[in-house]
Amino acid sequence: MALEQGIAELVKDFIAAGRPSPREQSIDDRRKGYVASTVLAGEIETRVQVNDVELEGMRFRVVSPKNVTSPLPAVIYYHGGCFVSGGFATHDNQLRQMAYLGHCHVIAVQYRLAPEHGYPAAHDDAETGANIVWRNARQFGIDAARITLAGDSAGGHLALVTALRLKIEAQWQPAKLILIYPMLDATASFASYTRNGEDYVITRDTLLSGYELYLGTLGRMHPEASPLWREDLCGLPPVHIITAEYDPLCDEGMELQQRIQAQGGECSNAHYPGVIHGFFQLGGISESAREAMKDVAREIVR
Repeated sequence: MALEQGIAELVKDFIAAGRPSPREQSIDDRRKGYVASTVLAGEIETRVQVNDVELEGMRFRVVSPKNVTSPLPAVIYYHGGCFVSGGFATHDNQLRQMAYLGHCHVIAVQYRLAPEHGYPAAHDDAETGANIVWRNARQFGIDAARITLAGDSAGGHLALVTALRLKIEAQWQPAKLILIYPMLDATASFASYTRNGEDYVITRDTLLSGYELYLGTLGRMHPEASPLWREDLCGLPPVHIITAEYDPLCDEGMELQQRIQAQGGECSNAHYPGVIHGFFQLGGISESAREAMKDVAREIVR
């Protein structure tokens, strides 16, 4: 399918600019560029309340519907950014829309970023943050039996690995997982890395440089570097995966669905044609982004 019109304009501008590589940018510029891209997120959702809190040494952004009077389902959300960028500012509107449309608390975890903090810092922060939210469910006004782990790109990776860690610890489990074009295979084995790796803004270089800065010398087949290849995907809560046609990660997202199902788990996939990696944050120019947000909201309340 052809690219959506708004997405096509982004891609055209990217190619005209010479397909700039993040390897040629400083980390500060890479992070500033991500924040600048939020102008494409669409109209800011104001029918929610937003509070930044610090609890047990970690920072969270809590986004909630207004006038909440009873415990609600919650989404613990891990932002994308290839392990090197992103945060509350880059995902503010998505967190707001998720809370409003899903009528739930959305609690974003601020995890440590590379290159200042390499593996396993982000993984440890993701797990620690989830456990803090679960332990303090009453304080957050959360129904502890209805906690979803969700994230996009690197955040989708962290949501999956956190759920796998929690399964091993056997203290509590999330009710479901929502993985938005997750980074799953640090070996870049699939054809979509070649098919979609050069022209579509978030390139092979973007993704692999993030892995390099975060993983360092860790083997790329390590189970927490490439969770796609794990044999312990059974026993997870239901998983919902969003994939994008022109995404270098498209094939591995679809493969995860097959591997979870083959291991006896429950997994669904919503595939969006005509869009690129990162489209979930482009609600101002992409109808598919707006539809994907509705899809996520439906999964939260299902």
